[in-house]
Amino acid sequence: VISTLWLANGIVFYVLLFVTGQWVRLVPLHWDVFPNAVSVAIQYLSLDWPKETGWENYNSLQLLAYFITVFIAAPLALITGLGMSPALSTRFRLISSVFSIQITRTLHFLVLCWFVIFLVVNVSLVIATGALNNLNHMYADRNDQSWIGFGVFAGSLVVLIVAWVAATPLTYRYPRAVRKAGYALIGPAQRLFEHIDSKPGQYKEKDI
Repeated sequence: VISTLWLANGIVFYVLLFVTGQWVRLVPLHWDVFPNAVSVAIQYLSLDWPKETGWENYNSLQLLAYFITVFIAAPLALITGLGMSPALSTRFRLISSVFSIQITRTLHFLVLCWFVIFLVVNVSLVIATGALNNLNHMYADRNDQSWIGFGVFAGSLVVLIVAWVAATPLTYRYPRAVRKAGYALIGPAQRLFEHIDSKPGQYKEKDI
């Protein structure tokens, strides 16, 4: 269920990214982005923060980090997630013919490590380089030092915590309802995958 919600959120994000033209902000267009990213990394490591202009554009290191996360890590997480399932990998023969299940698991784990590192570093820098201004960029579509973005962020955090705490006893008390809700989310995708190739999956001798 969580994976389905993650995938649905990603689809919405991609649609909005290209419909609004914001994808241009995340794609390196010049080779000088690489030496510039090294320079920015040195500035961060020396705690001499580079000038933040996130409202207008990202610095080279941010650009590369977002590009890798959105256009490389996220699709790779989906592909390797499908490849880790023996049932699905035998149906999606294009995946299983390129990556064995063990290679797919390793790649999926490395993608997870990237997401964790990206999350920790990103959140830390959001706080360290001007929390109010950065939160306004993300949550209030404003470029100022007001507390509006922080208020929206804090409110959404409270909602998530309350929902998480409330969900735990509900899953124990109403397991059948939770199971039905979960199947309602993943059922259509599951049936779609089952009909992509109606023939049963089969491992070859070299795969075994």
